[in-house]
Amino acid sequence: MGIKLYSLGAAQEVTGSKHVIEIDGRSIMVDCGAFQGKRKESDEKNRNFKFDHDGLEAVVLTHAHFDHCGLLPVLVKHGYQGNIYATPATRDLANLVMMDSARIQARDAEFLAKQAAKRGEKFTWRPIYNEEDCTKAANQIVTVSYNRKMYIAPDVQLEFFDAGHILGSSFAYFTIKGLHGNITAPSALRAGNGNEVRILYTGDLGRCEKPIIRDPATDLPAPDYIFLESTYGNRKHEGNEFAMHELERVVHHAVEKKGKILIPTFAIERAQELVYYLHLLTDKGRIPSIPIYVDSPMATSATGIFGVHPECYDEETKEAFLRHHKNPFGFGALTFINSVEESKLLNKKEGPMIILSADGMCEAGRILHHLANGIGDPRNTVLIVGYMAENTLGRRIRDGKKDVKIMGDWYHVNADVELIDAFSAHADYEEITEWLDCLDKSRLKQIFLVHGEPDAQAFLTNYLAEHGYANVTTVKYDEVYEL
Repeated sequence: MGIKLYSLGAAQEVTGSKHVIEIDGRSIMVDCGAFQGKRKESDEKNRNFKFDHDGLEAVVLTHAHFDHCGLLPVLVKHGYQGNIYATPATRDLANLVMMDSARIQARDAEFLAKQAAKRGEKFTWRPIYNEEDCTKAANQIVTVSYNRKMYIAPDVQLEFFDAGHILGSSFAYFTIKGLHGNITAPSALRAGNGNEVRILYTGDLGRCEKPIIRDPATDLPAPDYIFLESTYGNRKHEGNEFAMHELERVVHHAVEKKGKILIPTFAIERAQELVYYLHLLTDKGRIPSIPIYVDSPMATSATGIFGVHPECYDEETKEAFLRHHKNPFGFGALTFINSVEESKLLNKKEGPMIILSADGMCEAGRILHHLANGIGDPRNTVLIVGYMAENTLGRRIRDGKKDVKIMGDWYHVNADVELIDAFSAHADYEEITEWLDCLDKSRLKQIFLVHGEPDAQAFLTNYLAEHGYANVTTVKYDEVYEL
């Protein structure tokens, strides 16, 4: 039996995660994410995604971020009818993310058609998928809880472990059995007959001591191969108390200027985490009680999903939610905005206030309107709290560009731009190494780096080598690695 591994995304880049295990021509796909970045380039890459689903036995979804689940509807639309395995929380959140994407595409198509009509031009752009495709994809998701082994093919066993990244995020641990032609029935394999290869995909590796969710698991069986994310492979985060201090400082500065703090935030995990921290700072009297708006229907829905998945909570959140019925996501200063009319009214309100709005990379959603209305005002602050992929508006703002294009128009950046990396849900290079150090490495043969930009991967490779991990390979797009 021959095993081949290759990646069709997140190979020397951060978005578009799609990794494939091929066993004698049969395939298992880990994640099926969308590319993000330059709009035209990303749209072409997402639109041109095709995969021969005839030999595809299963799809495994590590978590619900768009760059990991965003092209599942395309796979289904092209004819894939098999199972998609995910944790229960990931299923709920992925359904939300996919549907949100379909609606954004539909609105974009309507807007672009009107713009083309005004110019007297022919309009040809169409959404990649619609809500019906998303519903079909969601119906194919089979939920598997953490630490529950399941055969997803006669010779392939899957087990999810908590990745500590977002609600429901998981490491996908594969045990491929019955090698060298000795393929036996599942009952015999369970008895330990036959050789086996163990492959661990981290998806996105989380961080320790983050609020709400548990730390990344380390009690995994010894893997032979690890596909390891490297988003922050050359950067180091500050600790939680530093994040709290910086958030406190930014809020006080905005209050002094009577300005608005505009926070581009991912609707899943980051929005809930920031609300948690703001609640904590307000309760402790470290910041004044000023209006805080979560202007994202998706974030509002995601927060509801958080409330029904206590199996993902850490002990502190369990204590608050389950034993004392205290909601970390709801307090007096907080308002969830749903309607477009309410969102528009925020632009007319005077500060100080805090607006958390999606999309986290400033490529779509209501944050674009808030930036267009507020980025030119020197009283305001744009607070960057997460990773910004190359060629995104968020990356340009983060990098200090003084003029940026938003929804087709140019704006001069007069607002302060602040960066707090400590809120990142991705492990940095030290945290990655510390996590590896905790694993059973008695069988480890090789580490494959994915989900990172080349400079981050080069730094991480050298850092890992200095700490005893010599056999590290950076995965290249569509390059086959035979085991």
